Amino acid sequence: MTNSLAESLRKRFALANGLYVDLARELPASSLGARLRELPSDSIQNQLRCVVGARESYVKAARAGSWQGFASPLDAVPTGDIEAVRAVIATSHRTVDAFLDDLDPADDEAVDRLLALLEHETQHHGQLIRYLYGLRIPRPESWQRQYALDGH
Repeated sequence: MTNSLAESLRKRFALANGLYVDLARELPASSLGARLRELPSDSIQNQLRCVVGARESYVKAARAGSWQGFASPLDAVPTGDIEAVRAVIATSHRTVDAFLDDLDPADDEAVDRLLALLEHETQHHGQLIRYLYGLRIPRPESWQRQYALDGH
C-alpha cells in the first residue's frame, strides 16, 4: 500500500482538476460573477474560490497535523479575471500534487484530509453542474462524459 495509495489519489485529483481546467477554459469571463436566479447562491467564481482555498487549506492542515484556517488565493482576484482564475486552479493543483509526493500512507490524518478534499472537489462539481444548467451555460464535453450529462 506504499505508493499505490498516493498514485490512486493522484489519479483521482488529476481527473477532478482536469474537469475544473476544462470548465475554466470554456467558461466566459462574464459568467464568473453569475449566480443562480431566484435562489440563494454564490457566484461561480466564489465556488471556484472555495475549491482552490480548500486545496491550499487542507494540504496546509495535513502538513501541520491540525487545521490552520481557510484561505483562498482567489480572495485577491477581481471577479471576472478568468486568466487569474485559470492560473490559480493550476497552482493549487500543483500544491496537492506536491503533497502527494510526500504522502506517508500510514499517516491516517493526512489520508483522511486528502479523502475529504477529494469529496469536496466532487461536491463542487455537482454544485457547478446546477449553475451550468440553471444559467444555460454549455457544459464542457469532459463534464458531459464524466457525469453523463446531456449536451443541451
